[in-house]
Amino acid sequence: MGGGGLSVAIVGGLHADARRAAVERLLADVPGSVALHHDLATAAAGTVVRTIRDATGVLSAGEAPLVNDCACCALREDLVPELERLADAGRTPLAIVELWDSVEPKAMAEVVAAGGLTLTGVITAVDPALLLPYLGNGDDLAEGGLAAAASDQRTVADTFARQLEYAPVLAVAPSEEADDEDRALLAQLHPTARQVPIGDGDFASPTPTPMPLLPMPMPMPMPMSAHRSPLAEAALAGFDVEAAAAAQHPACARLPAEADECGVATLVWHRRRPFHPERLYEALEDLCCAAARSRGRFWLADRPDTLLHWDAAGGALCVESAGPWLASLPDAAWDMVPPVRRAAAALDWHPEHGDCCQHLVFTSPGLDRDGLELLLESCLLTDAEYAAGRAAWKQLPPAFDTLLEV
Repeated sequence: MGGGGLSVAIVGGLHADARRAAVERLLADVPGSVALHHDLATAAAGTVVRTIRDATGVLSAGEAPLVNDCACCALREDLVPELERLADAGRTPLAIVELWDSVEPKAMAEVVAAGGLTLTGVITAVDPALLLPYLGNGDDLAEGGLAAAASDQRTVADTFARQLEYAPVLAVAPSEEADDEDRALLAQLHPTARQVPIGDGDFASPTPTPMPLLPMPMPMPMPMSAHRSPLAEAALAGFDVEAAAAAQHPACARLPAEADECGVATLVWHRRRPFHPERLYEALEDLCCAAARSRGRFWLADRPDTLLHWDAAGGALCVESAGPWLASLPDAAWDMVPPVRRAAAALDWHPEHGDCCQHLVFTSPGLDRDGLELLLESCLLTDAEYAAGRAAWKQLPPAFDTLLEV
């Protein structure tokens, strides 16, 4: 079923006060809009509470059934039918999906798009003063009552990092506690994001009079662009789910560039030589603690055909296989590879190793660039090890088998 005249915007983030403020701002800025929220806090007791509200208050509330003891599954099963109902009614120009604290926008954006609805914006709300405390919080979500399922093993830090980096728009809350370092950290963590102050709504012309929620034969027309606040413009600008997924894929992720401002630095480390598995494994703790956030792709000598994903926050590291490097695939398989992946590989292409490389990015206040580079360099194969060739590399001790659950 199509979305008709209904636009859908997702607003998420662990910074609950900032998220709620962004939603309230959108409800006030877009006449006739409604917000849907599924509260997963009571999921352990077997219920998920759904609330629908507009700028005046709650319109309806109810419970969604738990599916397979999974709160996020319940959200997925309940959300699309509710949005379809709003679209069919034809009275709502914008449905704002306010995600519960630890729900990640990527999964919900893909659910909305797969439902045939028109997703026009994905926004993560942020309080700059809370950036570093959340990025440094390695606690499990369950410890804070934020787990979305009994099996949820995510941490506060890695969840917040993904929420922040997926959204093309960051709704930034006013904060007296935030300083220049906080703002520089936000800019370097997601340099391509559009930052929009939640503020009070700067309109290019007077705010239009709210339109009554009456049955209409046609979808309610959106206010003219000149009447929208910057946050409303961002929520209605359009969103490409496939492009957003590609931007997060380890093989073609848009990683931050080198930067150094207000005591916050970003180091981009790019090398062609593979890592020695044992030396890298021994350095993992120091590397993870060297920066508030690090991510990228890397290459191990003992598994030279596998592209590995590096994802660290809160002092914890997640390492995953992201499939083969393109260089290891037969030519016939290249036609099945998405164009964006081929383009990313072409940028990294080396005559001998193809797209195999180290591309790691570290961002943090007080980053010790020189020490970090020395540590990373010490983990690479030596000249003699490198010269021994691939057959010898594959005989090196497989130190990462436990992390990769091989």
